[in-house]
Amino acid sequence: MCSFSSKQNLYGPLFLAVPWPSKKHHRHLRLGKLNRRAQLKEARQRKRMVVVKAEIQMKNLKLYMQNQTIIQENNKLRKQAMLLHKENQALLSQLQKKLSEQQSNDTNK
Repeated sequence: MCSFSSKQNLYGPLFLAVPWPSKKHHRHLRLGKLNRRAQLKEARQRKRMVVVKAEIQMKNLKLYMQNQTIIQENNKLRKQAMLLHKENQALLSQLQKKLSEQQSNDTNK
C-alpha cells in the first residue's frame, strides 16, 4: 500500500502544476473567437463591396455608352426631321404657286 501512495504522490504535484483554465480564460478565448469571426465577416463584406462597386461602375459605364449612342441617334434624327420639314415647306410653296397660276389662268380664259 505504501507503493501505491508513493505513486499517487508522484503524479499529484504534476496534476496540480498544470492549472485548469479559469472562467475568465474561457471568456477571453470566446471573445477572441468572436472578434476573429467579426473581423473575417468584415473582411468578406469589404471584398464583396469592392466587387459590387466594380460591377456598378461597369454597369454605369455601359449605360453611359448607351446613353451617348441614343443622344447621337436623336441628334441625327432631329437633323433629318428638320431637312424633311424644309423640303415639305418647299413642296407646299411650289404647290401653292402652281395652284395660284392655274387659278389665274382659269380666270383669264
